[in-house]
Amino acid sequence: MDRELGGIYFDGRTSRAHRVTLAVRDGTVHLAGDVERSTPLEEMRVAERIARAPRKLTFPDEATFEADDQEALDVLLRATGHRDSTVVRAQQSWRGALAALCVTAGVLVLGYLFVLPASADLVARNLPVSVERQMGQGTLALLDRHVFAPSRLPEARREALAARFARLVPPDTVGAMPDGPAPQWQLVFRKSRIGPNAFALPSGHIVMTDEMVELLDDDGAVMATLAHELGHLHGRHLTRRLVQGSIVAAATLVLYGDASSLVAGLPALALDLRHSREAEGEADDYAVALLQRNGLPLAHLERVFAALHGLEKGMKVPAYLASHPATAERLAKVARLRRHGE
Repeated sequence: MDRELGGIYFDGRTSRAHRVTLAVRDGTVHLAGDVERSTPLEEMRVAERIARAPRKLTFPDEATFEADDQEALDVLLRATGHRDSTVVRAQQSWRGALAALCVTAGVLVLGYLFVLPASADLVARNLPVSVERQMGQGTLALLDRHVFAPSRLPEARREALAARFARLVPPDTVGAMPDGPAPQWQLVFRKSRIGPNAFALPSGHIVMTDEMVELLDDDGAVMATLAHELGHLHGRHLTRRLVQGSIVAAATLVLYGDASSLVAGLPALALDLRHSREAEGEADDYAVALLQRNGLPLAHLERVFAALHGLEKGMKVPAYLASHPATAERLAKVARLRRHGE
């Protein structure tokens, strides 16, 4: 085979263009003209085809040849036995590009729905408690500066509620909850600008607003609410959601022990606890198990959901409601459990 192509040669050291002709004979590339050189064909690199951009042949020393006639270059390459890779050929085909796009979209969807939650759960379950406590440190203080005010409930009332909850015996492992005893917790009350709310922080604080106590107007219902939040704390739901929402920062935490990136997102996350249905179901089941173990009627938990559902129907939806979707459905579930228990 002896085919010649005209083109431009660059030596890779200067910007000067050299006019040359290229020929392939006996498995060797020969240049003639301003530059003369010969190189085994097997040592040459062929650039991928990219739209209308000219394809280049690259020599071992990074010098390049650019043919004047790209179609003639393609013919020459095929004659030498050169074949583009499967990936390159797929890039040139709209069917291949569409198939790649569909596969990529499928991988992303499956990763988001299954791999990401599973990874977040694995990281959260294996975080040392000391690291989790570090993540929660300072969050309550930050919320106190911007969202909360000191509780206006009488101190005796707050102490009585905390003491009553402390006397309750946590249930054994419930469903998918992590094994082991319930985590240490500290109940704090706050006056809030965001209305009725209750949530648990990785630091072990269970925050209940004065407005939530006033809304429930029943100590048993307050215990049921706290039991639900203890379930979130035991299940490390906030940590799991934080990890899932900041998977890159979580990877940094695992590799280097730096929790600062995760801590930065805690305050906003604490006030926007849109837990998944799975997490809410786990916390509900935990609250049911805690009430039953301590001989308390499930009517208390039912009263919590009824009060929240009443606010929801009246279109007065506080942050607590926004973080606990499908209130009517959960109310119906607890009502069925209570009737079955009776």
